[in-house]
Amino acid sequence: MDLRMLSRELSLYLEHQVRVGFFGSGVGLSLILGFSVAYACYYLSSIAKKPQLVTGAESFSRFLQDHCPVVTETYYPTVWCWESRGQTLLRPFITSKPPVRYRNEFIKTADGGQILLDWFDNDNSKSYMDASTRPTILLLPGLTGTSKESYILHMIHLSEELGYRCVVFNNRGMAGENLLTPRTYCCANTEDLETVIHHVHSLYPSAPFLAAGVSMGGMLLLNYLGKIGTKTPLKAAATFSVGWNTFACSESLEKPLNWLLFNYYLTTCLQSSVNKHRHMFVKQIDMDHVMKAKSIREFDKRFTSVMFGYQTIDDYYTDASPNHRLKSVGIPVLCLNSVDDVFSPSHAIPIETAKQNPNVALVLTSYGGHIGFLEGIWPRQSTYMDRVFKQFVQAMVEHGHELSNM
Repeated sequence: MDLRMLSRELSLYLEHQVRVGFFGSGVGLSLILGFSVAYACYYLSSIAKKPQLVTGAESFSRFLQDHCPVVTETYYPTVWCWESRGQTLLRPFITSKPPVRYRNEFIKTADGGQILLDWFDNDNSKSYMDASTRPTILLLPGLTGTSKESYILHMIHLSEELGYRCVVFNNRGMAGENLLTPRTYCCANTEDLETVIHHVHSLYPSAPFLAAGVSMGGMLLLNYLGKIGTKTPLKAAATFSVGWNTFACSESLEKPLNWLLFNYYLTTCLQSSVNKHRHMFVKQIDMDHVMKAKSIREFDKRFTSVMFGYQTIDDYYTDASPNHRLKSVGIPVLCLNSVDDVFSPSHAIPIETAKQNPNVALVLTSYGGHIGFLEGIWPRQSTYMDRVFKQFVQAMVEHGHELSNM
């Protein structure tokens, strides 16, 4: 039956049936109920949809359908908050922050710097009591994120349920540690990530080793995988809300409303993060000019691109965009994006490139925003992104060998 016809008929029925006292006919209640029915019909027909699954190999698609079925199930965004910006803004405030006790480790870099790793060892794991073979998940937070982000804490909580160990890679200078050299981080330079991966693998060479990156952390992870191909100790990887084309991301975030809601705030966060270490940069960078930046693009032009030796901001943004390297990824990678993400416009998602690489799977939802993916009436404990993460890492740890046999 046509949904509009159903909505109209139900509204007429309710108006006819409901009566309120001597003076009223229940029209107000009928309108409310009628609107609710109409909204429910609209939601079920236009909002709640199955994600688009794009893979470069039929074998990878079958593997995900068998062992990670969430990527083929209908995603029901929170009924009162399904719009992109609402999902993006609410997620940090509405989702819970599971308690996690970290073990801190500082490791040295080739240039004399230091990186802070936050470990969740999961020594109480009943599924993998032998620490040497306990699966290890490396987690990479977003642009200004650390191990304290709610999405990182949720991933650790889910990994704990599976019996896995986690380690969070905090970008230089972001987790309260001092900078020992005049260098921070960017998603185009993978040297620090390579150092971390080599270090973690050297500690547990017999343990299954996976990685998951969120937003800029996912961009960094994909750029690393695209550079190194199959020569990585990682068994598989997952990314969430990646910005595929940095030019398109920047252009979208500079639209007036997006600039007001996201761009300016993130710019101030970046400025604050580098201003704490201002004395380390004054010899090579005009920090007063950096602190006057009004957008991420201006910050990158005045600070990031200069720090990492790029001639122009365009050179940096070209090198930072993972869409160019997706074709060279040599291990199974699942990438979850929402097509309404204002941080990563849908037209920049490399669907055709993904179809040409048998190791790549794109999972594209119609709604979800940027690292949102809220679902349920009150989405405090879990998100769609959480479920994708849990099912995928479990599938790769327990059944990953099937892919090599397909």
